[in-house]
Amino acid sequence: MSAIRFDFLSSLPESLTSVLNTGILRIGQEKDLVEFHIHNLHDYSDNKFGHIDDTPYGGGAGMLIKCQPVFDCINILKDEREYDEIIFVTPEGELFNQSLANELSLKKNIMILSGRYKGIDQRIRDSLITREISVGDFVLSGGELPTLIIADAITRLIPGALGDSESALTDSHMDGLLESPQYTRPAEYKGMKVPEVLTSGNHKLVREWQEKSAREKTEKLRPDLLK
Repeated sequence: MSAIRFDFLSSLPESLTSVLNTGILRIGQEKDLVEFHIHNLHDYSDNKFGHIDDTPYGGGAGMLIKCQPVFDCINILKDEREYDEIIFVTPEGELFNQSLANELSLKKNIMILSGRYKGIDQRIRDSLITREISVGDFVLSGGELPTLIIADAITRLIPGALGDSESALTDSHMDGLLESPQYTRPAEYKGMKVPEVLTSGNHKLVREWQEKSAREKTEKLRPDLLK
């Protein structure tokens, strides 16, 4: 199985590095399951000072990332390989969820552009971007945090990334429900007891309890999922 390749385009590449080298993301790289390549947009600027932004036409506050550095960077990468998706992370995109993470985990080459400032020139979105993704209805200072969320959610789905191969399959949202309540030792702590069925050793009853509890939890906390 070949590794999934991620190319991250960012104006603040240092904000990606530390997280990509920890936890599951580090393990995924060490096992040759994923490759992470970070591209500093300032390196592609034709401005002698490395500037990549300018004021928007029509006025208004904020600055926009210009076409030139993004077009040059993406086109250079596209000359080297085909990309399954070129993603722009934006609050205006489709909402990222487990189903989308599952879909993207089957891809081979994924590029993710992180915005900054007020956003990016619309011509980048019209000409180069194949998918726009949002991690929620709120605004951040840049797209690096959503980029890391997407990379993490995809990486943990790759067979071999997690120590327990079944762990990801039982996560919340994998089957449209929230995960059932989880307990560990001791069986009793300060008078609070683990449900007896979980210590019974009866796997059939345990599964039935987990399924029932997951549905009850979803009905209580996220009834919208059941619709």
